[in-house]
Amino acid sequence: MRAAVLTQFGAPLTVREVPDPEAGGGEVVVEVLAASVAPYAAEVFGGKRKYPLVPPVVPGVGAVGRIVHVGPDATRLRIGDLVWCDSTVRSRDDALTPDITLQGWSSRGEGGARLAEYLHDGAFAELMRVPTENVFPLPTVAGEDPARWAALTVHTISYGGLLAGGLAAGETLLVSGATGNLGSSAVAVALAMGAGRVVAPGRNQAALDLLADRFGPRLSPVPLTGDEATDRAAMSAAADGPIDMVIDLLPPSAPSSASRAAAMTVREYGRVVLMGGVGMLGGDDLALPYPWIMRNSITVRGQWMYPRTANVGIIRLLASGTLDLAPERVRSFGLDAVNDAIAYAAAHGGPFDRTSLTPSAGRQGPLIPTTRTTALLTSTGGHTAAV
Repeated sequence: MRAAVLTQFGAPLTVREVPDPEAGGGEVVVEVLAASVAPYAAEVFGGKRKYPLVPPVVPGVGAVGRIVHVGPDATRLRIGDLVWCDSTVRSRDDALTPDITLQGWSSRGEGGARLAEYLHDGAFAELMRVPTENVFPLPTVAGEDPARWAALTVHTISYGGLLAGGLAAGETLLVSGATGNLGSSAVAVALAMGAGRVVAPGRNQAALDLLADRFGPRLSPVPLTGDEATDRAAMSAAADGPIDMVIDLLPPSAPSSASRAAAMTVREYGRVVLMGGVGMLGGDDLALPYPWIMRNSITVRGQWMYPRTANVGIIRLLASGTLDLAPERVRSFGLDAVNDAIAYAAAHGGPFDRTSLTPSAGRQGPLIPTTRTTALLTSTGGHTAAV
């Protein structure tokens, strides 16, 4: 098969032939129809974000695909099924604190790194090997525009954060980082889940106007000044009542003061969910006052990614039309144009801007792994390093 390979950080991805993957027990192989290209992918591949990828590696996080091979223990999945491939892989040998890797993207701790060594390659390839439990059937309509449905990569993350905070219908939510690619997703998903009002702070007035135009009176935009006290007062006023929950999705470039200003708007007994990247590239820690947290019975929790069940929930929201993908701006690139796709995504990271890679478009030859490529896979341990 052909794949885009990160040979070293700071170098363009190289499109080349690599061995076809083979599904063992507990795994499937899918033909990758579309994979999302994150706006910050250039920062990952350039080494700025210091992700624990080990080159040479086929990167790419999550994919819409069609099953071409199933392992012997699959009971419901069939060859030809249209599926969503979730990148969040959890180890199977610890039910309470499983190690986690984002296949083809990142990992957590020593255990996550070991998992990533086995599930080394991601979605920027014609074929991808995925754990069976990470594959979820999609409705037929997704096959009409898989590049658009690749936005599941973004929407599942924000949905997982809202589930972690227990967002209930009718509640008021504040999305810190609402004008970003991920934050704007949280706005859309929250309203699809029945939020009564969403407060959307941000410095990008054009992005705030876009959100207000799309979502109407349930969306309260708040232009930020950078002054913590002023911004906190403006966000509280925009809610026109108590703020039940805050979700923080700010990028690593944002100061911790912006996160704190948003978090401290939440009501007594309110919830704060931290999912962003603040502090990952240095800067001050998030300092929340102990007396404020204690006396107001505030719940503060971190959330990295989402539970497996979140995939089913977000697919249902999309299939029902409650969460509408139609207004999103999608640009697709073939595999040979992967570096153009990365550059385009970096320049188009605003609300509801999506960049998709379509690796299998124009693919020739059989989809089922052959005996020759199976032998190559076995001899190289499934990595592209030996190619």
